[in-house]
Amino acid sequence: MESFPKQEVHIKIDDSISSSKERSTDLPQTKPIVLMSVLSSLHAGYFRISLSLCSQALLWKMMIAPDSPSMSRLQSNLPSLAFHLLWCLALATQVSLCLLYALKCFFFFQTAKEEFSHHIGVNYLYAPSISWLILLQSSPMLEPQSVLYQTLFSVFTLPILALDTKLYGQWFTTEKRFLSMMANPASQVSVIANLVAARGAAEMGWKECALFLFSLGMIHYLVIFVTLYQRLPGGKNFPTKLRPVFFLFFAAPAMGSLAWNSICGTFDPLAKMLFFLSLFIFMSLVCRPNLFKKAMKRFNVAWWAYSFPITFLALDSVQYAQNVKDQVASGMMLIFSSISVLIFLGVMVLTAANSNRLFRRDHVLSSKTSPKDKKKSSRLSVATLTKAKLVCSSFST
Repeated sequence: MESFPKQEVHIKIDDSISSSKERSTDLPQTKPIVLMSVLSSLHAGYFRISLSLCSQALLWKMMIAPDSPSMSRLQSNLPSLAFHLLWCLALATQVSLCLLYALKCFFFFQTAKEEFSHHIGVNYLYAPSISWLILLQSSPMLEPQSVLYQTLFSVFTLPILALDTKLYGQWFTTEKRFLSMMANPASQVSVIANLVAARGAAEMGWKECALFLFSLGMIHYLVIFVTLYQRLPGGKNFPTKLRPVFFLFFAAPAMGSLAWNSICGTFDPLAKMLFFLSLFIFMSLVCRPNLFKKAMKRFNVAWWAYSFPITFLALDSVQYAQNVKDQVASGMMLIFSSISVLIFLGVMVLTAANSNRLFRRDHVLSSKTSPKDKKKSSRLSVATLTKAKLVCSSFST
């Protein structure tokens, strides 16, 4: 038999067309995937950003007010244009965060539900309403006596009362959620929400509603403060990287002083007592920088908790200076207002510089989950991935 020489056959497949098609179809799919990643990492603690912006807008509104005799020297250096730009930025940020959080509740409902049940995360569900109320109080175009203002105030206050009924009721009726086990520094956000609402009600002339909200907030502030002061076992569950939230210790009495000033129409001794209490707690925290050393090693959105409490203290110092009218009070007002603006700008610059870390997944809410919850979260991630693929396919078509 004749043997034929062996020949090697090389087959080359040109897949440039298919690869180009894959690359072209992958481009539009990246947008919804990035959106899903942002939504999965988003939590109510991000409203600290809008809360800081809104409180800064309120501070600037008070500082450039024509009936502010203590600020007459600075009115020429604080133009109203800057205040309007800041207010518009706060409004845009608040609307964007609300839309993103609404999408998170739609696509990641189980995650939002777990946040609602978490002993730390549930407190920041007050933050959207607080931001809206402060944004309303700092509005340059709405008067407190207008119908639209009062309607918006009622809409923004209803979630606060609903959360009060749920949260405060659990503290003395649910065995596994007693305040002694659930109390943490973030619990004071609920107090601030009631006090901000009380100030808004007083500005509209709703004195009885303002007294109701003020009493609800201050009584629970005393209970929370005493509980945290005793350092019961529940406080040991607070993560180290959230220690900037300790600034809420002086934010609550500062806002209480502002609310009582609006209710009474004057900075009376009770308002001064609350202001001095917030001033003392602020100095106590400032003298202990090692307390925040570990929390400052890596950027976290919790850093925004430095900004708005100091702004509340600055707002209180402005009211105090307008009432006392001496050089010491004016100096305190200038110091705290300057510190507030500098910290606000500093945190904003750091946030922009660390934008790639802004929406990284925060494991604080999932750190105390049981094995059953972990299995449930794994099933949830699979279901969410399937939903994301469906969304991506709809975008690609």
